[in-house]
Amino acid sequence: MVLLMSLSDNQETIYFLFIFFLLIYLMTVFSNFLIILLVVTCAHLHTPMYFFLGNLAFLDMSYSSVTAPRMLFAIITQHWSISLSECIAQMFFVTYFVPSESFLLASMSCDRYVAICLPLHYSQIMSRRKFTQCVSFVWTSGLFPCIIFNLCLKRLTFCGSNLIQSFFCDLPHLLQISCTDPTINVLVLMGVGGILSSVAFVATFYPYVMIFRAVLRIRTSDGKSKAFSTCTSHLTVVTIFYASATFIYLVPDTSNLLTLNRVVTVIYTLITPLLNPLIYSLRSKDLKAALQRALHIHWLHPDTATR
Repeated sequence: MVLLMSLSDNQETIYFLFIFFLLIYLMTVFSNFLIILLVVTCAHLHTPMYFFLGNLAFLDMSYSSVTAPRMLFAIITQHWSISLSECIAQMFFVTYFVPSESFLLASMSCDRYVAICLPLHYSQIMSRRKFTQCVSFVWTSGLFPCIIFNLCLKRLTFCGSNLIQSFFCDLPHLLQISCTDPTINVLVLMGVGGILSSVAFVATFYPYVMIFRAVLRIRTSDGKSKAFSTCTSHLTVVTIFYASATFIYLVPDTSNLLTLNRVVTVIYTLITPLLNPLIYSLRSKDLKAALQRALHIHWLHPDTATR
């Protein structure tokens, strides 16, 4: 059995945390599902940028569903123990969704680069075939590290009841409680994870270097403002994603930083999947228009919606 770290021992705090995290999870599922529904049903949103956004919403909703329901169950029952097989299964999905989202953010950065720097060639470069290839790569990119990490995990043994300093299972946590020397696993994690994360990081931020250089050459302030506004939402999401991920995976898990680490982990696993659809919805006029049109048709004119 594996023992997860309890978020609180105070009974009143427990009920507050349960209600708070339950509302966040329900809002996350609802908001991301709403974006997926709008992207699929609204014809004017059938563009690569919004299809990428729909895939991001699905990834966020899936990642949150891997960690949040189990945490909510543990909070309300105060049953923080989890079987090793359940812990490994949770780790499997976490190690799949995190690389997939990082490469999806990189694909979205490249899409913004083409739209701003090469607008005349956008339809040719981001054709349906190219977009399908990008999305297929995103959904398969998480399989390679996931399979490698899980194969290496089979060489480890776990004994007794072990406490991990988190409310969900991730690969670094399992390596810390192993009874076998995890040096090989750590090297594989650093090698594979380091290469993939570096590639995704460069592919995400380098297009923005090129975008900023192109925008600075625009003479009019209105043109600069319009160009920046098209990528502000994505850049905000990327910054939150990499800032929280860097703190969780690179900052040492010491006792002095334990509380801060748990707060950042909550932000990374629960708050960020909720913030992403809110950020895009607030910044995108097309999404807001699609939502207003959907509410107008289905609520004010229900007869029209059923035809």
